[in-house]
Amino acid sequence: MSETTRATGPGSEGEPPRWQRRPDERPSEILQAALDSFVENGFAATRLEDVASRAGVAKGTLYLYFDSKEELFKAVVREIIVTSLERGEQLAESYQGPTTDLLRELLRGWWDTIHRSRLTGLPRLMLSEAANFPDLARYYFDEVVQRGRRLFARTLERGIERGEFRPMDVEYTVRIIMAPVVMALVWKHTMVKCQIDGLAFDCHLQALIDMAVHGVLRTPTGGPGRA
Repeated sequence: MSETTRATGPGSEGEPPRWQRRPDERPSEILQAALDSFVENGFAATRLEDVASRAGVAKGTLYLYFDSKEELFKAVVREIIVTSLERGEQLAESYQGPTTDLLRELLRGWWDTIHRSRLTGLPRLMLSEAANFPDLARYYFDEVVQRGRRLFARTLERGIERGEFRPMDVEYTVRIIMAPVVMALVWKHTMVKCQIDGLAFDCHLQALIDMAVHGVLRTPTGGPGRA
């Protein structure tokens, strides 16, 4: 069925069909459809024609914006994840309050961006397919993992410089702080999905924040649950 023929069909309730929307909306719709497909099917099993169908465009239309599946994946990372990282960087750059509060906000913001959105399956996807697609793994590592590490490292260094945090090995403290979030997301799409082991994600986050904040303070104060 051609895109022109489909234009006469009904859209979802309360909004026009995707193919009747403005052309400048199509790249965003394609990226969202690609993200869903990558998370559900994996990178290798995702076909461009399926992404196009999911986005409500012809396959030829998809190629007007993206040359290949690899470029489509990079665009998903760049436009959806990196944009969120940029907001965190801007927050850290302009933040005027205590570094403990900044660390809490960054952890909650990172969690909300990933766990409460369609991005939740990407860490598992990268861990499972990195060996088969090393170029994409490198791109994800450079643009997401390394950039996230730098953001948290600068935050810890800020706290040390201001006398709020104790001296520490910043690089490995960042790795330890970030690891429980990645593990929770992987668990969500493996054991939890199989109903083997439940995980109260909000409690998991709160425990992480409590341990992270009180673990880096120069003089720990307060008790569990006060982070």
